[in-house]
Amino acid sequence: MSAPMTVPEGPVSARTWVAVAAGMLGAFMAVLDIQITNSSLRDILGALNATQEEGSWISTAYLVAEIIVIPLTALLTRTFGMRGYMMGTTGLFLVFSTLCAAAWNLESMILFRMMQGFTGGALIPMAMTLVMAKLPPSKRAAGMAIFGLTATLAPSMGPTLGGYLSELYGWPSIFYINWVPGLLLIAGVAWGLDPEERKLKELLNADWLGIAFMALGLGCLTIFLEEGNSKDWFESGFIIAFAGLSLVGLLGWVVTSAMRPNPFVNLGLFAQRNFLVASALAAVMGMGLYGSSFLLPLYLGQIAGYSPMQIGEVIMWAGLPQLFIMPFAAKLSMKVDNRILCSIGLGLFGVSCIMNGYMDASTGYDQLLLSQVVRALGQPFVMLTLSNFAMNGISPKDTPSASSLFNMIRNLGGSIGIALLATQLTQREHFHSARLGEAVNGFSAATQLRLDQLTQNFISKGFDPVTASDKALKAIDGIVRRESFVMAYNDGFLIVGAILLSCILILWLSDKVKSPSGGGAGAH
Repeated sequence: MSAPMTVPEGPVSARTWVAVAAGMLGAFMAVLDIQITNSSLRDILGALNATQEEGSWISTAYLVAEIIVIPLTALLTRTFGMRGYMMGTTGLFLVFSTLCAAAWNLESMILFRMMQGFTGGALIPMAMTLVMAKLPPSKRAAGMAIFGLTATLAPSMGPTLGGYLSELYGWPSIFYINWVPGLLLIAGVAWGLDPEERKLKELLNADWLGIAFMALGLGCLTIFLEEGNSKDWFESGFIIAFAGLSLVGLLGWVVTSAMRPNPFVNLGLFAQRNFLVASALAAVMGMGLYGSSFLLPLYLGQIAGYSPMQIGEVIMWAGLPQLFIMPFAAKLSMKVDNRILCSIGLGLFGVSCIMNGYMDASTGYDQLLLSQVVRALGQPFVMLTLSNFAMNGISPKDTPSASSLFNMIRNLGGSIGIALLATQLTQREHFHSARLGEAVNGFSAATQLRLDQLTQNFISKGFDPVTASDKALKAIDGIVRRESFVMAYNDGFLIVGAILLSCILILWLSDKVKSPSGGGAGAH
């Protein structure tokens, strides 16, 4: 069925397009900031005198706050109006970005990153809501295409931009850079949207118990996922506690939501088949997006020994071609059953991950270029069509709720994907190391020959026989470790590829959808 129209067909004013573009800039900036610290983490930790394990909280704090504020966006938009809320939250985001750059110790950095996530997270669903609320149906395909770009481009550009800025201007610049899109966003929204009346009584009547349960559930779930691998999952009392708290919070949120006539976000949308299928696939897309942009930089840094800037040059090929594909995808989405387009996108994305599942220790820029381009061809088709599925048949009053829940699920999928892949990487490295260790032993003629060759090589460089023999053993051990890591990375990519390809079947449980193409035609 068609979504009831809020905007009549007709030409779209320049003001509206500027407001929509400003919203997209905000979503891009908020998603970009999730991972922008990753490639600069070593420099940040050095400046703050923190360990690698403590440093993981710099990303976790941002993610926790962002995942909590996304479902609150509908309530806060009703309270402050779209224009007021977007300008206010962006202004605060810029303040906290500046404080992150000026952080004096780890605790202050974690606090400011959390506040940065809380103020920036709202910008992600707001961009999608703007498309639905301000554009007529025939222009929504273009709007959703640009929104899809923010979701797929930003994860691949985050580490690239972070590494580039850190190398040239030092790590604080990754936070100062937010002022450029931030001020453009405030100016665009101020000009493009009309002021709305504030309804502060919405806050008084809000379901604060449900909000508390939601914050507890999503916050603890994110901490459980982000910190689980480093703390060995259920071997840690800390992780068990957070798993229990997340369960209590999420169940409490569902129960309180069901008991209220007007919950702060409408969880009943999950009863709509298209929305449920789109959300499930958004979680998988999050796993694929964040999982692949977690594995590849790690492989290139650890195995190939690339600098952050070199890593960025490889990863940008998963981003740049999307700029040219997205307009083509938007046009096709009006003419072709979106299930077909999404299947093609999932297929290309899945195949690109499987192409990365056969790397060796010498794999670098040249060998990875084709798989990155294939990934870039597939991702726009998936994000655009999933947005169409999610918003098909959603009434205007539920649009902010649908946008919030869809984006929340995608972000959660990203956290789940990274948690699973980090754990899989550790376990499969141990597995391959043990298997290779069985093959590479002192009784093997090939191993003995290689040890003799390496020992002679070290003796020729001036080492005494005992030291040379010791160095040869260490070199063999290093090769075994390296090869077992390469195999573990390959396993990770094959798992992501298999999950993406298997989701093509789930997709066909949804109804046929096309983007509206004008003349008042809704989605089918």
